[in-house]
Amino acid sequence: MARPGAACPPPARRVVVAARALLFWALVYSYCGVCACIAGLRLLWSIGRRPGETFRWAVRENPPACLNDPSLGTHCYVRIKDSGLRFHYVAAGERGKPLMLLLHGFPEFWYSWRHQLREFKSEYRVVALDLRGYGETDAPSHKDNYKLDCLITDIKDILESLGYNKCVLIGHDWGGMIAWLVAICYPEMVTKLIVVNFPHPSVFTEYILRHPSQLIKSGYYFFFQMPWFPEFMFTVNDFKVLKSLFTSQATGIGRKGCRLTAEDIEAYLYVFSQPGALTGPINHYRNIFSCLPLQHHEVIMPTLLLWGERDAFMEVEMADITRIYVKNHFRLTILSEASHWLQQDQPDIVNKLIWTFLKEETTRKRE
Repeated sequence: MARPGAACPPPARRVVVAARALLFWALVYSYCGVCACIAGLRLLWSIGRRPGETFRWAVRENPPACLNDPSLGTHCYVRIKDSGLRFHYVAAGERGKPLMLLLHGFPEFWYSWRHQLREFKSEYRVVALDLRGYGETDAPSHKDNYKLDCLITDIKDILESLGYNKCVLIGHDWGGMIAWLVAICYPEMVTKLIVVNFPHPSVFTEYILRHPSQLIKSGYYFFFQMPWFPEFMFTVNDFKVLKSLFTSQATGIGRKGCRLTAEDIEAYLYVFSQPGALTGPINHYRNIFSCLPLQHHEVIMPTLLLWGERDAFMEVEMADITRIYVKNHFRLTILSEASHWLQQDQPDIVNKLIWTFLKEETTRKRE
């Protein structure tokens, strides 16, 4: 008879691990089915109300002028040797200045950093990237090409291809997830880490399993596990879902002065209405459950976490828990009237907080 507290013998441990894995995947696919049923009901409701408009959507053939605004920087491309993929980015600021690398979220692209491209180019070489599968960056067809280790390696390889060995790394939403992982896996490449509205990945995976409210808010993670149907739902009613994410009262940018203009919305519609443009971005999510939880957790560089308290997708309680994984200076700022799209919602405040953090850490090092 085993002693209380003694370790389980290997066969028993394997059974426990297998049972937990079975329960985990049962949860994933069960919730995936629930989310699919809800989406299906919404589709039927739309067909019943406006059958003529439900399946109407248009490819925007010409980019709006804002995507070629010279004040935002120069459109550039770099091909990564190992993967062979070509990445698109917009760069502002002189070459040779310290690099600030910006990673966008979903469903966004480089343009979500337009306010930061203008702001920080005076002292940095600011690069706003289109992540793998987004915008003008190459989009491999198979979902396995979007595993987290591929996305992390992309950032390392791009940094080297740009001629840098370190950077200030800033990420929002899914780009925040990637930024955390790059900081964990390649700490020598990140001088300062700034994340907007995404907790440390370990906090996210632990919190979501214990808080049904966050599980519901993250329902799209599960819905995206389905093939083709999520992409189709985005096209319904001429990309109504995409528009409402940024403009609705529940999820959109709330402050009057910073709401997206009609031209900004057209920029998003231009990018995501292209044939196949949604599959790459959604493929990012189709690998997440096979890659988490993490084996390594600690972040060792100075870190700033900015959070919009009115985030409709991420509960604010995760923000403070994140500090236990940062083994260096950690600063958390929560903005009470801000949405999930924080750097677009309150750009002046966000830019000021970033400047303060960057200069504060520089001063601290000099002392």
